[in-house]
Amino acid sequence: MMEGYNNSYQNGNPSKEAEFQRLAQNIGSNIQKIIQNVSSMQRMLTQIGTSQDNQQLQNQLHQIQHYTNQLAKDTSKQLKDLNDFPPERSLDPRQWKLQREKLHSDFTRALDSFQRAQRQAAQKEKDVIRKYKIQNHELTGPQQNQNLIDIEGGGENAAAANQSRTQAMIEEEQNIELLEEREKAVRQLEADITDVNQIFKDLASMVHDQGELVDSIEENVETAAISITAGNEQLRQAERYQNKARRRKVCLVVTGLILLIILIIIIVVSAKN
Repeated sequence: MMEGYNNSYQNGNPSKEAEFQRLAQNIGSNIQKIIQNVSSMQRMLTQIGTSQDNQQLQNQLHQIQHYTNQLAKDTSKQLKDLNDFPPERSLDPRQWKLQREKLHSDFTRALDSFQRAQRQAAQKEKDVIRKYKIQNHELTGPQQNQNLIDIEGGGENAAAANQSRTQAMIEEEQNIELLEEREKAVRQLEADITDVNQIFKDLASMVHDQGELVDSIEENVETAAISITAGNEQLRQAERYQNKARRRKVCLVVTGLILLIILIIIIVVSAKN
């Protein structure tokens, strides 16, 4: 059985082995970056919706989230490339299989943590937007009524009311712009979450296809080993048959010589008599 596996390694390609290891190392590095970025996202998320929430924090969160999403897509493609390496070109196919399985497992866990952070970010952003809309609706009515009362009072009250209303309109426009930015960020988050869902599907497909391929290769290797063993047994049997046939021929020749000698002796004795 081991003879069959040893024969299967003879086609191993050192250059392919080095290329495989470089790609595997790059994938491992990407996975670590994803884990680190998720940790940064989780720290930022604790500040969303609090007094520490500001535009800079939101921009940082959205940038790191979008970058990590692209990194996850790149890593998924690299894993697919790794799966496309033909195992028969490896110096040790079983080692390649173990490396692939570990990278798939590590990437799946990192991807799951990332998607959880994405969903948490989307939910927090939605909560902030909803809260703002409720507060704005509650404040708009009383503020407008107060401005009307001040205008009706005339004089200084009217001027102050106009100034207050202008200031309120400017602040409202700024808030609307910020609100639109947050809603745009939520839409981008939801699109990125959809991308991660697709990556999970691709991973499941890769694992299934790779499993079938490895099983097929192992079955072929085992079949080859069995064939080699059977072939060796057949050669040994043929050798035994050949030896038996040779011994039979020797026995027949010896028997024939003995009979010939006996016959000659009989003839000679008969002639003398």
